[in-house]
Amino acid sequence: MEGLAAALEAEGGLGAGRTATARLRALLAAELEHGADELERPRSGVERPVVVAVAPGPDGLRAVAPVTEALRVDPDAAPERAWVLVAALVGALVDTAGERTLRAGALDGWLALAVEGDPADAELVPVAFEDQLRGVDRLRARALAVPGAVLGAPADERAPVGAAHPLVVAARVAALGGRPADAGSMAEHEEAALAELEALAPAVARPHDDPDAARRVARRILQRLDGMGKWGGFHTEFAHLARGFAGNDRARAEAVGEALLAAGLLEEKPSVGQRHVFLNPRRARDIRALVDDGAVPDGLSLPR
Repeated sequence: MEGLAAALEAEGGLGAGRTATARLRALLAAELEHGADELERPRSGVERPVVVAVAPGPDGLRAVAPVTEALRVDPDAAPERAWVLVAALVGALVDTAGERTLRAGALDGWLALAVEGDPADAELVPVAFEDQLRGVDRLRARALAVPGAVLGAPADERAPVGAAHPLVVAARVAALGGRPADAGSMAEHEEAALAELEALAPAVARPHDDPDAARRVARRILQRLDGMGKWGGFHTEFAHLARGFAGNDRARAEAVGEALLAAGLLEEKPSVGQRHVFLNPRRARDIRALVDDGAVPDGLSLPR
């Protein structure tokens, strides 16, 4: 099958006409599927490089990588080599656009990234990407600049969950002049990057110290269930949600549990004579934002 790189060259690259959009989009989809398969291999892109795509957006640069969009919520959602690829892409975007806030979204299930900047700089990202991957073993990859219409508009574009999410740290390392795909460079700059992020982060109380009683209980319940791995099919009794709380917080925990169920952050599994609950994987982003930052999602009405 014709590759995306050859088709882009034939159509004029970023200047490709609208009539070529559907064909280029189909070729990009095939490249992403190929890339995801390659990233599972001991050596990736040996015969055909793994492809990431970058495009001009309405307010800057957008990119997509053959990595699950779950990475923006769960840092462990992608294998090691997939993370190296994404780290290089983050570095290339920051190198090209300058020190900007990184956003992450989803494009047909793949991880999409965006930074503000000059859309005309999209054609510079492939060069920066090549430099970011310099010296990386067991991975051959390339970035291709595609027309904005080929990438379209990723869904749910926002900052990654957590002030110290690896995507955020990678962007900060790149802003400090490091190469986040290179382990040595990452080690050299990571401490300074984390210190800067901590200084920039808003002062949000830890779950145990949250001054709002209902929110404190909600954050502690979700934090405990997350630590116990109670996601999806792994569940616990609803009555256990109040364990560890004393006084008014014990009764409050039951009311908060009902509110978390009503909002869809928890789901219920009927059992013989018992109510069992678990964390809703589809709401992982909201759950982690509430636990880490105290951000109450839309639809959650906590008891007062």
